[in-house]
Amino acid sequence: MKTIQLFLLLATLVIASCGNPSSETKETPGSAEAKENLQSDREFYQIKIYSFHTEEQVATVDEYLKNALMPAVKKQGIDKIGIFKSRISDTDTVQKTFVLLPFESLLQFQELENKILEDSSYLATGKDYIDANFDNPPYTRIQSIILKAFPDMPKMEVPDLDNPRSERIYELRSYESATEKYYRNKVDMFNAGGEIPLFDRLDFQAVFYGEVLSGTNMPNLMYMTAHANMDTRDKHWDTFVNSPKWKELIAMPKYQNNMSHIDMWFLYPTEYSDY
Repeated sequence: MKTIQLFLLLATLVIASCGNPSSETKETPGSAEAKENLQSDREFYQIKIYSFHTEEQVATVDEYLKNALMPAVKKQGIDKIGIFKSRISDTDTVQKTFVLLPFESLLQFQELENKILEDSSYLATGKDYIDANFDNPPYTRIQSIILKAFPDMPKMEVPDLDNPRSERIYELRSYESATEKYYRNKVDMFNAGGEIPLFDRLDFQAVFYGEVLSGTNMPNLMYMTAHANMDTRDKHWDTFVNSPKWKELIAMPKYQNNMSHIDMWFLYPTEYSDY
């Protein structure tokens, strides 16, 4: 319990220090109140990344996620659960499964595991995973990342895609910055700078944008966009980098050098994912 309380305290401090930078423009009392209300409605996200050595591990975790975890989590009022597979490439040959969970608050995140461990149906259905022996684990490792939604997109959105799931491209990106100050500047570029509206106009169908509160590559932000297929994805990005708005943004002195490294994962949704 002390560990969880310490995490919540640290997360609160991070939110205060690494949140969206305030605008240089003076706010009226009305606009300040609206911004405060928007901030309080921002969701939190957990991204869990399972890595595997064998196909047996992949199958065990699939069975657990589909038939044990998802029903148990939904009983707690949490919906829009995304479960994705990584697309193997020359640079990333390890099979991974990505789980995206939205939360109304850090308290809801904190309480979830204890609540599902009280669910007898979850324990019975997920027995092969939960009670796996030490010398035959169902995964190699799990990475967990905690995020808070951007002010200008405080809630997750489900993409409007109806083509076969195996063809879809969910692109998860992580943007690292050299320091916390440059990181805050990059977050500001998405919000006050107008990157989010630009993505919207070009139909990137963003699922979320998030400030990383706890992870392995901080300071960084992460976001996910959705595309019908790789050709559509490539066309969207080509339009983006050649748009007048983007060229205007990257030419602005205030946004120079605010990103030092990019990681990208190309994913597709499982048949049992919510989207």
